[in-house]
Amino acid sequence: MRIAITGTGGQLGRALSAALGPGHEIIPLGHDALELGSPTAVEQISATGADLVIHPAAFTNVDGCAREPQRAYTINALGTKYVALACRRLAVPLVYISTNEIFPGDSENFYVEYDQPRPINAYGRSKWAGEQAVRELLNEFYIVRVAWLFGGERNFVRSVLRLAASPPEGGIRMVDDEVGSPSYSVDVADAIARLIATEHYGTYHLVNSGFCSRYSFAETILRLAGHADTPLTPIKLADFPRDSTPPPFTPLANLAGGALGITLRPWEAALEAYLGSL
Repeated sequence: MRIAITGTGGQLGRALSAALGPGHEIIPLGHDALELGSPTAVEQISATGADLVIHPAAFTNVDGCAREPQRAYTINALGTKYVALACRRLAVPLVYISTNEIFPGDSENFYVEYDQPRPINAYGRSKWAGEQAVRELLNEFYIVRVAWLFGGERNFVRSVLRLAASPPEGGIRMVDDEVGSPSYSVDVADAIARLIATEHYGTYHLVNSGFCSRYSFAETILRLAGHADTPLTPIKLADFPRDSTPPPFTPLANLAGGALGITLRPWEAALEAYLGSL
């Protein structure tokens, strides 16, 4: 199968290329090959003649989205619309990568696939708009929500390791009231590869099992990386001013994928594997 992948330079795009490359022909659509957010993307993707399109490319800087909400909408919402229109023209399925940030974070339970989205920041709103565009234009699609992705060169794990190498005065400070589901890009890519083989279209939460706070995540990173003695202090979201407002509690439940036998290992085991690969 010929699979076009947007954002092949990103951490999930790279993992998808590695996971799917051995059995399929990968058509990379990086920044140079695709003007995401422009109507020209329809022609650019259609010209590939792909049998399936996977769309992880996005404006993912959540604080940047808060500062530039129109740019976030253009890339994440309209850009996804153009990708969906190309899939419609090609008559092929689309895998759209969405996010936990479409939810408000005011629940006390895991969010399941059909809980009602109600994003509270510009990034979440733009990604939710992308989901709506996919559902509006296509009949055959997979919407895959991920969260707290790590696995490439720039992610939360790498940031914590950099801080551990040169701790700031007073130690590292991490919020303990933002809770989510860390997701290893390698595991997510493997799960997506298994999912597309089923042709069971729909909405999925493909995250590593379990959940933690940012503080607990950082604490585990430091311990597994041999930096357990690095000072780490818990703080509150209110103590950490930023442009975006993150949803405070968004663990995702993988019910739909689990029903197909597609599950991901606990996030702690995935983190250990990632650290072992560095």
